[in-house]
Amino acid sequence: MIKAPIPLLEDVLTVHERLCAAYGAPFPYFSTKDPLSELISALLSHRTKNRESGRAYKQLRERFPDWRQVRDAPVAEVEEAIAPCTWPEQKAPRIQAVLREVGERTGDTYDLEFLKEMAVPEARAWLESLSGVGPKTSAATLLFSRLRIPALPVDSHHHRVAQRLGWIPAKMGPGPAHAVLSALLPADWDAQTVYDHHEALMYHGQRCCYFYQPDCARCPVLAQCPFGKNRLRAE
Repeated sequence: MIKAPIPLLEDVLTVHERLCAAYGAPFPYFSTKDPLSELISALLSHRTKNRESGRAYKQLRERFPDWRQVRDAPVAEVEEAIAPCTWPEQKAPRIQAVLREVGERTGDTYDLEFLKEMAVPEARAWLESLSGVGPKTSAATLLFSRLRIPALPVDSHHHRVAQRLGWIPAKMGPGPAHAVLSALLPADWDAQTVYDHHEALMYHGQRCCYFYQPDCARCPVLAQCPFGKNRLRAE
């Protein structure tokens, strides 16, 4: 079992405050989708750029206005509709399987608003019991949808920044990192604050803490980053 380091809450809050200030928090939500629509959107976005996954989602809804139509359509037609995303041949049957499971569990209502009444771990467990739904998808569904539940998604940028800050071990993957990074956050943070935290770390990974050649010299959290300090000392 990989054991993660336990940074001081003070360090986590300092990084949060500095990155939020650097990138302009509070950030407006980009989505107002219902939870089921956000769930399908999140499944489409896996390993796909936002522009392409957005096109795939739009084409899917234009072709099939009702989720039951997606569930019951020939898989080839769903695959054609979501062609802009990566691996449509895998995602089409996966989405249909998820829709069948959701229909069975909700009495064919396809209403996931009841997740709002659950504790965050319980709501995430319900979603992750669906075929092909992992920690990132469950958190995105709860946080980004109109439910606005404070679950923390961890994308590749967020994950990389957290590793370099020493919040998670270098060999810990994004899946296990969700639980560790969520546990570092104050329990009383609301959805907007959790959203700001995720977005700020993501923006930092995109705009400064690059995968190759991170710009450590201008990093606003260099004082909290062992990776950056070691890198600059070695230059």
